[in-house]
Amino acid sequence: MPRSAPGATRATRFGVPEVLTGLLAAFLLIAAVAPQLVAPGDPFGIDPLSAFQAPNLSHGFGTDESGRDIYTRIVHGTGSSLVIGLAATLIGLGFGLVLGTLAGMFGRVVDFTVNRLLEVLFAFPGLLLALVFILIFGPGVVTATIAVGLSTAPGYARLIRAQIITVRSSAFVEAATVQGLSRRRILIRHILPNTVAPLLVLGTLGIGQAIVWAATLSYLGLGSEPPTAEWGAMLSAGRTYITSAWWMSFFPGLFIVLTSVTATVLGRSIERGMRHA
Repeated sequence: MPRSAPGATRATRFGVPEVLTGLLAAFLLIAAVAPQLVAPGDPFGIDPLSAFQAPNLSHGFGTDESGRDIYTRIVHGTGSSLVIGLAATLIGLGFGLVLGTLAGMFGRVVDFTVNRLLEVLFAFPGLLLALVFILIFGPGVVTATIAVGLSTAPGYARLIRAQIITVRSSAFVEAATVQGLSRRRILIRHILPNTVAPLLVLGTLGIGQAIVWAATLSYLGLGSEPPTAEWGAMLSAGRTYITSAWWMSFFPGLFIVLTSVTATVLGRSIERGMRHA
């Protein structure tokens, strides 16, 4: 039986899910950077005579209680939803990197202390930690973003700690130690650069989770509020009319799910690419 060419084997890694994910990611990127290109309407334009229209040729996703086009609002809300998810992920990765580095690099006492702290934080669901933070500092977009970021930090910290311990025990780090390099120099020049690549995968996977959590907080009235064109806020506004105007909740919820799935598939694809590189 003839053997397949290496190029053919490599090409088969990009199946239908990856292609669809790439197209959706491109659409979301365009919607976030230049929403007018794909939705030229006004996301805040009110037309009472067009209120509660079901999806039709003029309004593909229908209209809300004020006659605003839901498709236009979803597209224009992509930027804010992605920014919230990205910012929350960066916050979580930042705090996770600090805690994970402390635990993985600075001896058993520090490692024990950080691990006990992480165990306490893991005892509470992440969303509950976010709610406690908002209860203390008050609701709002900024507060919700920070709350989501901090609630994801313990998971990142544990993974980063494990990665740092693995890299620290590698041959090139042992060689640098034998050469008399300081711990700080070894950390900056050898350990952290070899920890950043897995962080790219973690961050990509975490964006989807952060978007879902931020939308949940907005749905509960603790993040973005109507009439903001943000998916969680739109989902919250549509729940009042769920039985008579299902499309008001369905399409924002659909985009939340699709974006989360897109981030997850992209993260897995990056992970596979790094593994076969």
